[in-house]
Amino acid sequence: MPRYGFLLLWLIMSATMAGCALPGATVPELLATTPDEPYLLGAGDRLRIIVFGQDALSNSYTVDGSGHISMPLIGLVPALGRTTQDLQHEIAAKLRNGFVRDPHVSVEVEAYRPFYVLGEVINAGQYPYVEGLTAQKAIAIAGGFSPRGYQDAVDLTRDMGGVSVTGRVPLLQAVRPGDTLTVRERIF
Repeated sequence: MPRYGFLLLWLIMSATMAGCALPGATVPELLATTPDEPYLLGAGDRLRIIVFGQDALSNSYTVDGSGHISMPLIGLVPALGRTTQDLQHEIAAKLRNGFVRDPHVSVEVEAYRPFYVLGEVINAGQYPYVEGLTAQKAIAIAGGFSPRGYQDAVDLTRDMGGVSVTGRVPLLQAVRPGDTLTVRERIF
């Protein structure tokens, strides 16, 4: 009887672990980005918002830790996980409700949220994001690999729709704002 209990436990654990898998794609495929993907705003992004003809409303705004920006007249506006185009439509709609007759709004990312490099690099830390960044360039910004750093691939952690996904990726992998790169220690 104990033998069947072990088998039953093994089957239950296997089924549970299979249910945790992400359907249809491997982690590196999920982390792959294409240039035409729209950028989704996140905490730490600094936005330049222009309301044409309304100098008092036009300014730089930073997405706070809760994912909002705070604007005069309309208060908190949710920005987390939205495109700049979505955000400009919502701001215009809120301004149209009794504040500005026919608002024309422009939203641009002035500065992207930082990325992070951890592990076996010379200067681990937080760095400002720049367009066209790869894992290799990010490691160079962090001072390069330490003598013990594994130099063939890195672990990349990315927030994908509120879920943190980590996978081993090649050095030519594109890095996005908010990503965390971890360089492992090599064995020999």
